[in-house]
Amino acid sequence: MIDRTHPLPVRRQCQLLKLARSTAYYHPTPVSETALALMRRIDELHLQYPFAGARMLRDLLRQEGRAIGRRHVATLMRRMGLEALYRKPSLSRRHPIHQVYPYLLRALAISRPNHVWAADITYIPMRRGFVYLFAVLDWASRRVLAWRLSTTLTTDFCLAAVQDAVDRYGPPEIFNTDQGCQFTSHEFTGLLTHHGIQISMDGKGCWRDNVFVERLWKSIKYEEVYLHAYDKVSDARAGIGRYLDLYNRRRPHSSLDGMTPDRAYFGPHCILPIRSAA
Repeated sequence: MIDRTHPLPVRRQCQLLKLARSTAYYHPTPVSETALALMRRIDELHLQYPFAGARMLRDLLRQEGRAIGRRHVATLMRRMGLEALYRKPSLSRRHPIHQVYPYLLRALAISRPNHVWAADITYIPMRRGFVYLFAVLDWASRRVLAWRLSTTLTTDFCLAAVQDAVDRYGPPEIFNTDQGCQFTSHEFTGLLTHHGIQISMDGKGCWRDNVFVERLWKSIKYEEVYLHAYDKVSDARAGIGRYLDLYNRRRPHSSLDGMTPDRAYFGPHCILPIRSAA
């Protein structure tokens, strides 16, 4: 946006674009190794205690001998996209003008592939830095249909994954997400309505509404991510790709009577109806 080689001074360019001059001269600084270590530990604690807010996480970290304040914990949680999972006035950060859709899965018998898809975003730590993982999951078979990594919490990589899943497998009847700003955006909801997909969104604080995606995150992190220290985004992409291939093709699920997600999704097997949380 700012062209430093243009004869027009940077100051004047900022005035025309209505940008603060500090924006033009800002250079992002890498996250320190201390902060990265804290973020990884906060992520681990969040999986164990999803109800823990900044104060409780601060106290848990202090029990481990880490001198840290509540505000620092809250800042790191915001950067990671983490929030305590319990009922409160505003759980998900959505844009105030974006429409929120009702939750359509309550007491719904989900018994076949492509009936309901679910999606979410999670934080993935690396040795130096971090990325965000977005995945699309078929609710009945637990199969991961598409996924993408991104260094920023934007909507574009979510759109790419959803479009990829629709292109490969056709549209589902219902698509369920939380009320995060990526999912309430006009771009995301517009993509779903363009394909004739009904939109369902979790209630505020109702993490169980999307429980199967939460279970997927726990499996990915404990069985892959926490066992490796990715040096580069390409390493994270390769490692997670290998794991999700194993997850779909080889890893049996007790809830699927020992079948793999691939067999449950593609095979001529009868899948017992799954009732979502009331």
